[in-house]
Amino acid sequence: MKKVVLAYSGGLDTSVICHMLASQGYEVYAVLVDLGQGEDLQPLADKAIRVGAQKAYVVDAVEEFLNEFVSPSIRSNAKYEGKYPLFTALSRPLIAKHLVRVAREVGADLVAHGSTGKGNDQVRFEVSVAALDPDIQVMAPVRDWKLTRDRAIEYAQKNEIPIPVTKKSPYSIDENIWGRSVECGPLENLMNEPPEDAYKLTCSHHLAPDEPEYITIGFSEGLPTSLNGEKLELRQIIERLTEIAGRHGIGRVDMIESRLVGIKSREIYEVPAAEVILVAHEDLESLTLERDTFHYKKKVEQDISELIYYGKWYSPLLESLFAFVERTQKPVTGEVTLKLYKGKAIPVKRSSPHSLYLEELATYEEKDQFSHEDARGFVNLWGLPLKIFSKVNRKED
Repeated sequence: MKKVVLAYSGGLDTSVICHMLASQGYEVYAVLVDLGQGEDLQPLADKAIRVGAQKAYVVDAVEEFLNEFVSPSIRSNAKYEGKYPLFTALSRPLIAKHLVRVAREVGADLVAHGSTGKGNDQVRFEVSVAALDPDIQVMAPVRDWKLTRDRAIEYAQKNEIPIPVTKKSPYSIDENIWGRSVECGPLENLMNEPPEDAYKLTCSHHLAPDEPEYITIGFSEGLPTSLNGEKLELRQIIERLTEIAGRHGIGRVDMIESRLVGIKSREIYEVPAAEVILVAHEDLESLTLERDTFHYKKKVEQDISELIYYGKWYSPLLESLFAFVERTQKPVTGEVTLKLYKGKAIPVKRSSPHSLYLEELATYEEKDQFSHEDARGFVNLWGLPLKIFSKVNRKED
């Protein structure tokens, strides 16, 4: 029997794939990776055994995910197309890492995933596996066997495979500690407003509290270390902010996304903690990074976000860009207070021991120490090239 290691979520596609592979004579090893999705994975592991897996591995990777994947993305303000905090894209190279590890342990030279042929995850899984172990082959049954959602649901019902979706509730959901995504069903019609049953982590703006709530996030070298003055681990901060910000309707993203495979897709994301943390982090950077570094980092952030989205986590370029970002974060220490109100997180106070804001230079009051005399000469020299160009190239009317 040929051994195959399957990235198993317990959802529709991977449950059907597990059964199909076992029925075709494969020895299936299911891998379930806990990324803080808020559910007990052991029942899903038991389910994998019931639908055909030889063995199921439950991997607790929450801290690994936070320390090695989410943390550098926070420091990089990573958002694809300025909106999506990449929580799914961040998880795939980590899952691939554990697929490769288990494949080596059980002596398998084949891994499988449940991604479709029009999605980004097929790229992320397969490119990551190739980077980690180019000798391991990858199967994509949903793509290669043309397994549509309707066919998968019918197969599951015919073979008595318990699944979390029906034709009446056809959402495809992915979730981890950094966010939640929802696809399919009524969302595929761009004229449909997302129904409230698509959301789980956030409330509707009009149901959010009528009074604002103020929170303070403390950072050390670019990473959150405290909430409202209490020192906490990153996991605790994210979990608390998910509840607090979600209560205020913060973190809903409804976007038209440019997929790597060339199509446009509608994506619904819930990212309450990510939204608040990234807003606060970027605000603190504006206070502590000098102008050239702050502006140049914005260019690097876009490159980083695209590399992550495009599945190139293990590329030497991304590693090098992360090294640059890490160096920029030395002074990004301090606190940011945000006002949470009706779907918005608004920075209203900030402080840092490395603050580059000097009130005596910024003020327009009597204590102003800015050299206004120097400004005239500066402006003249700054505009001199344009002045000369105009004189040389000016044409009479």
